[in-house]
Amino acid sequence: MHTSIVRHRRLRRTAGIRNLVRETRLHVHDLIMPIFVAHGDDVKTEISSMPGVYNLSLDRLDEEIAEIVSLGIQAVLLFGIPASKDSVGTGAYAEDGIVQQATRKIKKLAPDLVVIADTCLCEFTDHGHCGVVHEGDCGAVVDNDESLALLVRTAVSQARAGADIIAPSNMMDGFVGAIRQGLDEAGFEDIPIMSYAVKYSSAYYGPFREAAQSAPKFGDRKTYQMDAANAREALREAETDVGEGADMLMVKPGLAYLDIVRLLKERYDLPLVVYNVSAEYAMVKAAAMQGWIDERAIVLETLTGMKRAGADLIITYHAKDAVRWMNGQ
Repeated sequence: MHTSIVRHRRLRRTAGIRNLVRETRLHVHDLIMPIFVAHGDDVKTEISSMPGVYNLSLDRLDEEIAEIVSLGIQAVLLFGIPASKDSVGTGAYAEDGIVQQATRKIKKLAPDLVVIADTCLCEFTDHGHCGVVHEGDCGAVVDNDESLALLVRTAVSQARAGADIIAPSNMMDGFVGAIRQGLDEAGFEDIPIMSYAVKYSSAYYGPFREAAQSAPKFGDRKTYQMDAANAREALREAETDVGEGADMLMVKPGLAYLDIVRLLKERYDLPLVVYNVSAEYAMVKAAAMQGWIDERAIVLETLTGMKRAGADLIITYHAKDAVRWMNGQ
């Protein structure tokens, strides 16, 4: 008896057929563009390890925001580089802090653009850690609970400046619950929290630390960010944040942690965000500049893979280029 060959290729035969049966689609509304805002005038300094990404002063935000809006990107993630730093990150929660000023300006320039404020102290502390540091029996340690109070002040000041979403990235225990309570008590019950719920202590952050000038001056962040070898721990972290009132969950970094993205997608029904981080961007850019890869094809395949793994939203430095490529430019 003749056995027919199962011909899977029938549904791959033409571009039209492939489009009809495509399971995962990347859309402009899936993408969030990070922005680095710095003090000064007429500053547009390219980050050496991240070609095409810049530190921008407030007076240069207009052109960046106009470009983002023209492409149809609906959200930005704000990072700030202050004029000065101190041991307790005062610039993070100052009413005239760089992120607060940038938020107010962006909301005037583009009221409908969603402004997401990164809520951490590392860019504002002179030691580069994400909280208050004290000397302990085993050397300098980050004081979890004292740091929470300052993170709450930061979140409230960002919401007061007009941020649409608070995105705490500090990985202190109890940070979502503390920030939720602080926002509610300040009258910001409607401001959602996009929690960096699963943030690994990763080598993939190197170029970001150049951009944000936030590298630790001593030690590392392994005592509060997650061990790259752990998966079950990610579920515990996410479960805690869900219980404390997170509105969205994030996995950071992206490429090496897509198994974690799938774990969270299958377990929780909150919107899931993936951060396509700085080294992932830098490696693609470096290889493309050498002519070793097709940048457009690699980027779109990577972002589609993140969506396929379960991401609802992707924070990516490729956002503007990705939209142009999706539009056939």
